[in-house]
Amino acid sequence: MTFAVHITRKWYGHEEEYHAMNNRDTDRHYVMNRRSALVTAGGLFAAGALAACGTNASSSPASQSASVVPGLEPIADNCLDPTMANQAATYRNIDRQKLGTRVIPRDPNRTSPLPGSGKSLNGLRYTYKGTERTLDSFVADNRISGLLVLKDGAIVHEQYAMGNTETSRWTSMSIAKSVTATLIGAALVDGAIGSLDDPIPQYVPELKDSAYKDNTIRQVLQMVSGVKWVEDGANDPYGDNDIARMFNGVYGNDPSAVMELMRTRPRAAAPGTVFNYSTGEAYVASTLLANATGKTVSDYLSEKIWRPAGMEADGYWMLDNPGGRELGGSCFQATLRDYGRLGQFIMTPPEGVLPKGWRDEAGKPQSPITQYDMYPDDPDHYGYGYYWWCFPPGVVGARGPAPTFMGMGHGGQRLYINPSERVAAVLWSAWPNKQGRDDEFFVVLDGVVNALR
Repeated sequence: MTFAVHITRKWYGHEEEYHAMNNRDTDRHYVMNRRSALVTAGGLFAAGALAACGTNASSSPASQSASVVPGLEPIADNCLDPTMANQAATYRNIDRQKLGTRVIPRDPNRTSPLPGSGKSLNGLRYTYKGTERTLDSFVADNRISGLLVLKDGAIVHEQYAMGNTETSRWTSMSIAKSVTATLIGAALVDGAIGSLDDPIPQYVPELKDSAYKDNTIRQVLQMVSGVKWVEDGANDPYGDNDIARMFNGVYGNDPSAVMELMRTRPRAAAPGTVFNYSTGEAYVASTLLANATGKTVSDYLSEKIWRPAGMEADGYWMLDNPGGRELGGSCFQATLRDYGRLGQFIMTPPEGVLPKGWRDEAGKPQSPITQYDMYPDDPDHYGYGYYWWCFPPGVVGARGPAPTFMGMGHGGQRLYINPSERVAAVLWSAWPNKQGRDDEFFVVLDGVVNALR
């Protein structure tokens, strides 16, 4: 069957500036332009030769060098700055980086195969910039390495490219943030966390004398803490930015560096008055989660989602140092189908795992600062929930009355959840730095939704 979907969209301007709502005089390093916020919506990395925490990073990167191990495909020394040739290999081999990881165990006795669907997207065609295109052309032309679409929990499309297979485990980049927020919801049900309005130092005493002493968990999940953080590391991984400082500590295997970085970030705005995207903030959230539950984040993820959802393979998560804490804002690794199971779990969670109504609360804006159209003149109408990018009903790729939301990671990693249409989709990509291609992906998603009705 052939589906013809004729939709055109305008890609948002690349140079539009984002001004923090209610605080337009905020420090220029603190306020990101809209393009930077979305391009850097991922686990952002810096190389191991960076300068000391709190100072400028090295201006002599070795990022284009590749780690060559006999019998193994070459990978970049720096996850954030690979070459076009080794980017895909690097993204599927994060465990070969010189840093710590922790296994997210599956239960082999509970593996739940994803069923096939009677529907197929093989005939899907859509119109983009005046040209009729197919899913194959979308994958081939956009450095897509994996694409999975589920309808009602069944596979309607599964496609691999760039050397990936069913067993490849690909990096999530900042989709990890969305998982961290979901686990905080589970900890509320378990009673490990009392309320989202509890103060941060109640669970992270290391921050009791920091700018975070005035923040609640809810503000951290919404990224409206008002604590200064410079997230521009994707565009300048060796410059004066907080991503470089964070990963200097990670690659240096310093067990105190990342927490010390968060403890010393200054306040830039009053709590709840400005949105600022921060990978460091998600590290605060995951540390809070581990302290509250008394378990590693990987173990808690295994307990609450990985095993109940019937994942087919172990995952793993990057740590701030070997044996240390998970980087809640960056880089868990899993197979394509397990990403799909994760999306399905979040869309239709088993009763009693998450608070009642959590999906729709987390998947739509809950603050005046993070409402839809938070970026002026944005045709995508982005809002922000609890570590999810949110789309109002009716826009391209988000038809239907219930909130549609998406986890977004650097390099083109996407986990799309549309509860109204009962569609979950996973996109793996190897997009170059400073380049985003969501405009065509949203047109594809709109075609997918229409075709599966």
